[in-house]
Amino acid sequence: MEKIYLIITISSIIMLSPMISQLIKAPIVVVEIFFGMLAGFFGLIYGDNMLQIVSKFGFLYLMFLAGLEINLKLVGVIRKDLSFNVALYFTFLYSLAAIACVTFNLSVVYLVALPIFSLGMLMMLVKEYGKDEPWLNLALSIGVVGEVISILALTIFSGWLEFGFNLSFVTSILTLAAVIFTIILILNFFKILFWWYPELKTKIMPDADKQDRDVRFAFALFFILIALMFYLKIDVVLGAFTAGLFLKIFFTKKEELFEKLSSVGFGFFVPIFFIYTGSTVKIDMINSDILNSALFIIAAIISIRLISSFVAFYKYLKLKQTILFAFSDSMPLTFLVAISTLGFAHGVINQNEYFAFILASMIDGLLLMIVIRSLYSWFGFEKNIKPING
Repeated sequence: MEKIYLIITISSIIMLSPMISQLIKAPIVVVEIFFGMLAGFFGLIYGDNMLQIVSKFGFLYLMFLAGLEINLKLVGVIRKDLSFNVALYFTFLYSLAAIACVTFNLSVVYLVALPIFSLGMLMMLVKEYGKDEPWLNLALSIGVVGEVISILALTIFSGWLEFGFNLSFVTSILTLAAVIFTIILILNFFKILFWWYPELKTKIMPDADKQDRDVRFAFALFFILIALMFYLKIDVVLGAFTAGLFLKIFFTKKEELFEKLSSVGFGFFVPIFFIYTGSTVKIDMINSDILNSALFIIAAIISIRLISSFVAFYKYLKLKQTILFAFSDSMPLTFLVAISTLGFAHGVINQNEYFAFILASMIDGLLLMIVIRSLYSWFGFEKNIKPING
């Protein structure tokens, strides 16, 4: 009977979250995590083994979709004269995160989490403001680079959690480097192959297809690369991400396929990950210390980006747009949840810190969406706002 309540609860949250999100104008991820917290508090969601497996799959599918979201052409927006500024931005970002960790005696989780990027919330800003805004255009370009770096950081961090600082970890890093190099070679090989034999793309994914061969190929690639990374003892996140990236690079015109994959992911599997994550946060255990820690995390995420943005891009964006740029890149909601989940699962952060990270991800996403809209209007840009279609 308990499993029936569990299925009904999760299904109801998945179904109702979009409506509530639209009603209160909050990011849907925040709504899913919040209702997961409530359901966990009332005992409607618990640590069922099957739920944990589906939740893990949802996380990997999220990384797969992250690869599909990456548009490498956006990197071309970064002009050659801005390349130094981009390098300077990331150097300051990670340096300031390291200084914060040393100053406040924080664990390595914070070093990975504070500078981490996620394109999910940025895409919500694009829907609202369009891609013509210089600050948002640059934020997207930086976000692409940042998300790739974040995926690598997540993979290395996961390897460290599994092996620690020993020979096995060094071996895993060298293996990771070799795998990345091999992936680049394979991508270039397929680029040449598809250039010489463009009909191969049609063989793999026919234009007129009643057998859903495109979906079959996508899922087969997804699971094969995950299995390969598992065999090589590399975090399977890289395999999921690479599968999405491969499809994005070589099948860019398959928008219908991307919509199918995205609908399945964001419509079912990914919400389960966030709902389950929310259910692991015990509302009755949240106290002032946890809230203060969450506010500290938010302040640190925003501060290091504000400083790095002014150092790297003030000359290009000026005051108002630099502030908007910094805030728009300060919402790593999905990856912040992922990092804290990994850290807590491996005992690197305690339960209170884990709760603080989850709360920080929720508050940060809500707060900055409101702040950006208010600043955008206050700075006199309100005439350019595009309404979000429900």
